[in-house]
Amino acid sequence: MKILSILMVLFIANSCNQEPKEKMSQDETVVMNDPVQVPMSPEGTEKAYFASGCFWCVEEIFESVNGVEEAISGYSGGESQNPSYQDHGDNAEANEIIYDPEVVSFKTLVDVYFASQNIEQVMGQGPDRGESYRSIIFYQNDTQKKIIDDKIASLEAEGLTVAAQVQPFSKFWVAEDYHQDYAELNPSNGYIQNVSIPRWRKFAAKMPNVIKEGVSH
Repeated sequence: MKILSILMVLFIANSCNQEPKEKMSQDETVVMNDPVQVPMSPEGTEKAYFASGCFWCVEEIFESVNGVEEAISGYSGGESQNPSYQDHGDNAEANEIIYDPEVVSFKTLVDVYFASQNIEQVMGQGPDRGESYRSIIFYQNDTQKKIIDDKIASLEAEGLTVAAQVQPFSKFWVAEDYHQDYAELNPSNGYIQNVSIPRWRKFAAKMPNVIKEGVSH
């Protein structure tokens, strides 16, 4: 029984599904869970949308990529409306990537997406399992869909099975404030230390040429 208890503690410490360190009051929760309208991108930037496990991890990965100006954590991919962290229905944890297309292309972002996850893991990444953590790659036009389809075809030609769903983008709901820049603001968190940082390092080893100067773990 002692061994089982220890394993359960370790799983909880290494799971993205954690509450903030300071519990919010009910009134605060209602306010923060209201969907936030996504701000307009600065002139000259574009947006891309990805889901691949815990949005804390994905945010940290993409924000380290040269040409990415911001990665925002949120929810997308489902039909449920007004999702929150406590109840986001059939939506997955997802990220909005604001980037400069003159510096980094959508094709490179797709390469980053697949290089930063276990592409064959179904319904989750690492210790985070279930519909909330499924991988989805969203396209906004036919050009993006072709880039995605070509990438998947090349991976399958290598004998890999791609578990990620491919969906047309519909709506992105911004997550609560305490999820934004979570890894940066909570560097000593057990999940960040044991899951997020190792995942970032694996990605960085595969694509060191796209990492912003001075970014490391």
